[in-house]
Amino acid sequence: MKPLAVLTLSMCFIPLAQAEPRVPGDPRPTTGTPEQRNAATQDSATTIASITADRGIVTRPGRFTIEPSFSHAHSNATRVAVEGYTVIPALLVGLINISEIQRDIFVSALSLKYGFTSRLEGSLRVPYLSIREDLREREVFQGTPVDTLRESSGDGLGDAELSIRYQLNDGLDGWPYLIGTFRARAPTGDGPYDVDQRTITDASGNPIGVELAKRPTGSGFWAVEPGLSFIYPSDPAVLFGNLSYAWTIKEEQGFENGGTVDPGDVVRFGFGMGFAFNERTSFSLGYDHSVIRKTTFEHGNDLFASNFDRIQVGSLSFGLSHRLSSSTTLSLTVAVGVTDNAPNSEITLKLPINL
Repeated sequence: MKPLAVLTLSMCFIPLAQAEPRVPGDPRPTTGTPEQRNAATQDSATTIASITADRGIVTRPGRFTIEPSFSHAHSNATRVAVEGYTVIPALLVGLINISEIQRDIFVSALSLKYGFTSRLEGSLRVPYLSIREDLREREVFQGTPVDTLRESSGDGLGDAELSIRYQLNDGLDGWPYLIGTFRARAPTGDGPYDVDQRTITDASGNPIGVELAKRPTGSGFWAVEPGLSFIYPSDPAVLFGNLSYAWTIKEEQGFENGGTVDPGDVVRFGFGMGFAFNERTSFSLGYDHSVIRKTTFEHGNDLFASNFDRIQVGSLSFGLSHRLSSSTTLSLTVAVGVTDNAPNSEITLKLPINL
């Protein structure tokens, strides 16, 4: 599956780098031809809106962009599992299991973007993940004061993404820029069913979960995600937002894994605003939210049937962007999770270079 996915993406997207003459003047000139002023306005709006996410206006025709990036996400959660009954409000008879999970995910990625026309852009993103996870737990009523610590990790190629973005209008007469997006994700990383796993049982031999030999770096499934975003320049601020639906394609994983597994689809939306301090530095603030549907199994023999029907993942992000030169911009973004299932914090550094 993974070699086929890599070959498919390689054949679908082969960017051709071409030099593009630089538009003279500052990023938002008040002189020059209408085409120059419009192009500079789009560049300024793209720089501001793209700090916290890939929300910019499409890449200008003939421009080839290389964007290396690095991010670190940290999650820390404490879970208390209770199996028993209450005699009085202050007395519980049964088993209490207290666990604390710490997870660190490091992602190094390389994105390639190319503007085919004034409205059409193609991009390819290839990530490499390094995951470290520690689980500390104690069964309080098992007669031991000792915590047990389990460690696991995973390193490898993540899921590569190929996307096409098309600008639907020119943003004239008070209308925002509307951009349609279509993204395809290939299972080039090791998914949960690609790594060794074993069933975890309790003291009575009842299955309570699945333990993986190492952390998977990919989803293991193909996915497509159509979406729509908007950018509305309102000097000195820029308003932006997006809405998309990620459809994950179901796949046969064997009877022992539940037969045909259908991962839950994802609805994503976000909004925010940004403004420029000056012609080189800008600030952006945004909110992103994802609603993840429950994974279903053909034979219904999954070990996680008691999960919620949907998971809410929301984060508040703010970023700072500084133009180092006419072709290079440095962006730093910090995201803070506002729901239990979101990472506690995530820091992302991007360095897009225009050729």
